[in-house]
This record gives sequence, C-alpha cells and structure tokens, in this order.
Amino acid sequence: MGAQVTASGRSETTDDLLAALLDGMDAALCAFDSDGVITHWNREAERILGWSAAEAVGRKGFDGWAVRAADAQDVQDRLMAAQQVPGRQVHEFALLTKDGGRVLVRTQSAGVPGADGKPAGVYCAFSEVHAQIDLERSIALSEALMEDASWGVVIVDVDLRPAVVNAHAARAFGSGRTTLLGRPLGELLAQGVEELEGALQHVLAEGAPPAPVELWVSVRGPEGVRRRCWRCGFLRLASPLAEEPVPLGVGLLFQDVTEARQAQMDTAQLRFRSHQLYRAGRAAAECEDPAEAAAVRLEFALAGFAEHALIDVLDVPVRESVREPGLPRLLRWAASPPGLAGLPEPGAIPVPYEPGHPALQALDRTGSVRSSAPRGVADGAWAGARRWPEGAAHALCTVLRSRGRSLGTLTFLRGPSRAAFERADAAYAEEVAARVAADLDLAGR
Repeated sequence: MGAQVTASGRSETTDDLLAALLDGMDAALCAFDSDGVITHWNREAERILGWSAAEAVGRKGFDGWAVRAADAQDVQDRLMAAQQVPGRQVHEFALLTKDGGRVLVRTQSAGVPGADGKPAGVYCAFSEVHAQIDLERSIALSEALMEDASWGVVIVDVDLRPAVVNAHAARAFGSGRTTLLGRPLGELLAQGVEELEGALQHVLAEGAPPAPVELWVSVRGPEGVRRRCWRCGFLRLASPLAEEPVPLGVGLLFQDVTEARQAQMDTAQLRFRSHQLYRAGRAAAECEDPAEAAAVRLEFALAGFAEHALIDVLDVPVRESVREPGLPRLLRWAASPPGLAGLPEPGAIPVPYEPGHPALQALDRTGSVRSSAPRGVADGAWAGARRWPEGAAHALCTVLRSRGRSLGTLTFLRGPSRAAFERADAAYAEEVAARVAADLDLAGR
C-alpha cells in the first residue's frame, strides 16, 4: 500500500517517521512557527516538564503555563530572536513543570528557514542544567586526560591495541601519539608484555582490580630498551548505548615510579648485604682455622648475589713495586659450591688462564673487572674458554689485598637468567674480598 498524502502535501509515513525521530531523541525538543506557536513537542520535553504534546502543541509561547508571567515575554523574545541571527543561541531559563515546580534548563535555539528562505520558525532543544553540566564535565575530563594529565592514559581496544594515547603516555613510550595507535603491545615493549596483556584481558573479562598494580616493563624507544616500573590502574569501558554492557576496551592509567622503586630496592639490597656481612663476621669468629673462616665468608656472600665463587691465590704474594714480568701464577684455592664440574681441583697446579683474562686484569689493575658473555655466543663456550663453570654468563673479578700485597683474586659468577654485575655489586665484592684476604693472610702466616 502506498503512503497516504495529507492536505498539506506531506505523507503520513513522513509524519510518522518525524514523530519517531523526535520521540527517540535524548534531548527535549520543541519547535515554534514564525508567530511563536508551538508545533512540535517530544517525549523528553514531556518527561522534564510533565506537559504532554497534546497539552503543549498549539499554545503560543510558554506564557501562562510553562514559565512565570513575569518572565514570559523575555523568554519569548530571546527564543524567537534566533530567527534573525545565524547559528545557534544558548540561553538558560527557569521553566515551570506541570505540578508547579521549577526546573532550570539550558536551551539551544536556531531559526528554521522556509522554502522561500525567509524565517519560518524556531526549533529549541533543551535539557536540565545539571544533566548538561554533567555531560560537559565528562567531556572536559576526557579532554584533560588526553592532553594535560600528569600520568599516562592509554585506551586499549578489545584486540589489546592502543586506540587513544595521551601526550604523557606517548613520552613514556618514547614515540609519537599517532605512531602508537593500532600497534601490538609486543612491538612497543621488549619485556613485561605477557603481564600487561594478562592484566588487560582480566579487566575485560572480570572488571578492574580493586587496587593499582605495579608492573616492570622494558620499553623500546629511540634510545634503546629502557626498563621502567609503572604503577597502573585499569578501567573497563562499556558502551552506554547498549542494553547490555558491551566492552569497548580498557582504560590504562599509569605513572612511572621507577626511581622510587629502584631506591627502595637499593636500600633493601644494601640492608640485606650489610646483614650478611655481619652474620658472616659472627660465623667466621667461631672458626679456629682462618682458612675455614674465609670459606664461611664466601658462602654468606653468595646468598642472593651470585651462583658461584672462585678463589685463586698467587703462589707467592707480591707487591706492585717488585712484580716480576710475565703472567702471574694463580692456584685454585677454593670454589663455592665445591666440586664444580669442569673446574681444576684446588692444589698446586696453576690455573691455565689466557692473557687478558678478567682475573689477570683485576690483578693488574688492583681493582675489580666486570665481564659478560656477548650476545650470540653460547654461555658454555664463553665460560669454558675462561675456565669457569658451564652456564656462567656474567663475571665479577676483584683482587684480594692484605698488608699492601696482592694475594690473589676472588671471582663471582652469575647465570644467564640473572642481570649483569653493576658498580654497586663491585663495591660489595670488594668488601667481601677485603675480609677474605685478611683470613687468607692470617692462614698463610
């Protein structure tokens, strides 16, 4: 069946469609003709003021029913003035509800031109001021988070790819904002990807955790890989337009707390190592044999510091002023833990260290030398060439000094799963070496 055409030339189908569109709007809407008579009134306007469309349509303005008499003329003049100026006009009015109450509304009105281009009326969309302010606050908050926030904000879609990134987060990733969009997290992070993606998937499935989470990640950037600690908060984002919550992604908010956490870790590490030195001193004091005391100190030093320790002593302690030319002769004195496979047994046979060996460098410099296996070189081959246990990937060699003489070297070894030795580790190793050297010197007497 075709649409029925009314006397005005519009089809009933068109009128029904217009009515459905007006009633489906989230904002209240009314329209006036050029004489100020109300021609349209939707359901949201009825909800806010209580007046039905049947009661509102056909009235001239709001005078006598939806606004106080003292304000009626001013309200009418300001609304109808929209016919004479381009664009939208924004006003705030106090309107009356059907039950006699008052509600403050914010209106946006604009003129409606006729077929001949002359003013044909005004449409006016309005909403309660507090609802409008809530909306504006939400929009302002979103814009502030994306621009001026002092923490990183990343909106991650359901595929766990960044969809929106603010300026702070872009700096944390060491890249431009648009460069990060749509890229897998594995391309942005060298380490910590599994932990971060696991947290995001949990939020999508179960909701946000009750407290912030601290994650250690390694960020790929122009300067290389940087290890950072992020204090993260998560928000599950769902569409407000769906009848049932539909996940749109996850909001990730984070702050870089690397310096604070590193300071805490350094303090805890220093406290632990000082306690180990204290315990080792107490245990060594109970040993009748100074050589046994040196071995006890070595065992305490390994805890939380390294996997292996080796003590090599010079067959004759020397002073720098009387050092003989040629390679020093180092004898294996002890290994901890004992009985390591592939190592020479303690005895009188010199350890066959090649020239340039880190232990020989430590003797030559009278200090500490750090060394690590290069990338692409098997740990076993690198360690075997240096007469160290298979699997050693990081080494720290320091000299044993007592009474102005070099007695030998102390070597600490770590596996590939551990981090390389740092300067703070060298300082601790030198403190242990000084105490072990004193025990060895006393044993030699």
